[in-house]
Order: sequence, then structure tokens, then C-alpha cells
Amino acid sequence: VAGNERVLAARLSDAKFFWDQDRKKPLEARVDQLADMVFHAKLGSVRDKVARMVALSGRLAGLVPGADRADAERAALLAKADLVSEMVFEFPELQGIMGRYYALADGESASVADAIYSHYSPAGPSDDCPDEPTAIVVALADKLDTLVEFWRIGEKPTGSKDPFALRRAALGVIRLVLENGLRLPLAPLFGAQADDLLGFFADRLKVHLRGEGVRHDLIDAVFALGDQDDLVLLVARVRALEAFLQSDDGANLLAAYKRAANILRIEEKRDGASYDGHADPALFAQDEERALFDQIAEAAAEADAALARDDFTAAMGAVARLRMPVDAFFDKVTVNADQAEQRANRLRLLSQIRGALEAVADFSKIEG
Repeated sequence: VAGNERVLAARLSDAKFFWDQDRKKPLEARVDQLADMVFHAKLGSVRDKVARMVALSGRLAGLVPGADRADAERAALLAKADLVSEMVFEFPELQGIMGRYYALADGESASVADAIYSHYSPAGPSDDCPDEPTAIVVALADKLDTLVEFWRIGEKPTGSKDPFALRRAALGVIRLVLENGLRLPLAPLFGAQADDLLGFFADRLKVHLRGEGVRHDLIDAVFALGDQDDLVLLVARVRALEAFLQSDDGANLLAAYKRAANILRIEEKRDGASYDGHADPALFAQDEERALFDQIAEAAAEADAALARDDFTAAMGAVARLRMPVDAFFDKVTVNADQAEQRANRLRLLSQIRGALEAVADFSKIEG
């Protein structure tokens, strides 16, 4: 015990010495020293990164409700300054932690100090996620800058290799956005790297959702629609689809979709033609055709209106009402009629079924 006490006393004495030495210079005075610390050979110094973080934080502050722009920019400026302190040089695991204490000792606001402390978070799946608006802004700025800049120079993860922890950075952004319910447009923030980075984020989001038990095919069904810019909406759509398919209407409508899509695929291939477009009501010979045609029009209009207001549950409910008329159509109507004109018209009606459902999700991606 005595030996441990001596070791601990020596370490605490060292820490007190480092604290006293570091306190001789305010945190802000250390910012320019970051110019001597290389971030990456092609991306300049940590000071360069800090400048980018300040600019990005100012931009993000207008997108994160409740964030204070001045505090966000100030915290971004000071976020990395403790990296050149003696304390963090000796105890690297204290980065961010010491930045917070030094900021408070310098008279910075609690909002700025807390944002400095938490800007590395979340660093892993079990790490706490910042939930204070200014802290969210700086944490996002740090990670988004890293991703955009490494993408810009072509340093992307490949296979099992991810030397710059870019997958972790993307997961951090995903958690910050989802856990705080941020309606954050990512594409403008990604700039010229938008298309490639959005694809990367889609893959990371799939991993994240699979970790929460969401089926991969449901994720694919929503992601196939594009518009991967708003992560909160994407997840809401996946959840709504998941609930829909767990209902009897959803399960039966999926089966009907697959039947319609399979018939169309076979007949279009055989005929070398496409049956996209609307059926002609004048060619209907049976009540089931007319009823289905009318219900598709109503369901599609209602689903479109629901999607426009981001109400995915209502959109699923709208197409769910197609179940009975679709079942009746397949029970009573022969698609491959003897008359060519009537057959083509019925295939166009199947195409309308497919189109109405695929406006909500790409049902072709769904298993079962």
C-alpha cells in the first residue's frame, strides 16, 4: 500500500505541476501553437483544421435549434488547444477534459467549456452522445470536417482498413443526428463529396440500424428511393415500413406486389415491351378492374399527400387499403386475356399497383 501511495503521490504532484505550468498561458494563447502539429500531410496542421471547424460551426449553428453561434465558434476555436498543454502531452487520455477545465479557469462560459469537453463524443457505440445544442454543433463540425477532408484527398476506408477511423466518425454523426432528432441536410455540408459520402453514410446507417435489430431488406427498400440526405426521415420511413409489414394488410399486400411484379417482369421480357402508364377504364370488362383502378388512384393521391408532410405511417395506411381490391382482382380477373388490347390494359393496371407501392418503398427489395 505504501508503495502505491508513493507512486500516486508522485503522479499527483506531476499533475499539479503541469496544471500550474499550463495555467500560466490562457487556452486561447495556445491555439496558434497548433500550427506546429500536423493533422495530415495533405490536410495541413491541426490549426488549419480548427479554422475549418470554426467556419463549419458557424454554419451548423443555424441548423441546430437552440445553438448559439458565438459560443459554437468560440468552442470550436478552443476545442483542440489543450493538445499542446503539458498536461495532455503527459496524459493524452485527458484531451477535451483538460480543455474544459482550462476554459472554465480562463472564464469561458459553461456552454463553451462543455462543448470543448464533449466535441470528441460519441467516440464509440457505448459513448454518451452530446445533447446540448452548442456541444452538438462542435461535435458535428469536428467529425464532418474530418470526413469531408479525407474524402477530398481520396483517403477512404477500404475493406477492413480504416486508419483514420472514418467509419467511427460517420457513426458519431449518425448518432448525433438521430439521438437529437436533427433535421439536418447533409448534402450541402458534404459539398463536392456529397454523392460518395452519402453512399458511405447510407452503409453506416444500415450497420447502425441492423445493430438495433432492423431487417436489412427493409433498410434497402427505403434507401433505394434515394433522398438519403435526411437521416431522421430515413429512419422514420424504415420504422413505418417495419410496422406496416408486421400487419396482415402489409404482409398480404407485399405478396400481391410480388405477384404483380413477377407477372410484369415475365410478360415485359416476353413481349419486349414496357407496360408503364395508366390503364384505360374504357377497356375494363369486369367490376374488379374498375374497383382496383379507382382505389389505386385514391390510395396513390393520399399516399403522396402523406409523404409530402413526412407522415410515413399515413402513407403506409393509404396503400394498405389496396389489399382487398388487389386480392379481388387476382381472384376474379385473368391478366393474360385472349384479346391483346385487354391483356395489355390489365398489365398496365398491374404496373399501376407496382408504381403506387414503390412510391412508398421499393418493395422489390423486401424478402418474403
